[in-house]
Amino acid sequence: MSHTDKQFDQVATICRDIFTKKMKDYGASWRILRPKSVTDQIYIKANRIRSIETKGVAKVDEGIRSELIAIVNYGVIGLIQLELGVSEADDLSYDNGLALYNKYLQQAKELMMAKNHDYDEAWRSMRMESYTDLILMKINRTKQIEDNQGVTIISEGIDANYFDMINYAVFGLIKMEENS
Repeated sequence: MSHTDKQFDQVATICRDIFTKKMKDYGASWRILRPKSVTDQIYIKANRIRSIETKGVAKVDEGIRSELIAIVNYGVIGLIQLELGVSEADDLSYDNGLALYNKYLQQAKELMMAKNHDYDEAWRSMRMESYTDLILMKINRTKQIEDNQGVTIISEGIDANYFDMINYAVFGLIKMEENS
């Protein structure tokens, strides 16, 4: 197993732990979120990261790390919502929610490893701020696709953008783990 492969798994364990604890606390209350609302939640998190990076200080006692974890988890939630559709109630059991979470995180990892091979780990030479900007760009693309009712002419769909947001957040978390 490559170094990046192991690092992805370590970060995935952290994100999954938060997701599972929140599922125990709140259930799948997020099932009522429409995809646009999930995208907006990711936007809030990425925008806060950018604000902290720009200002150099956070006034709320949660830093960039927790926001990157939230981006990973909301990205997975977005993928689950795309598959299942919106529900009017918490209709997803803990076990089914975790199974879907694991499915999409594994797909994100497989995509990241394939791209990592082709791009020769270029992400390791990027700055943290670039991950934030790329996530924000993917959010803007997603919003445009959502505003077009999911129709694209040549571009990838909403799911591809969620996967990219997850993986950029994972890159940021790996870098933070390396620097701690």
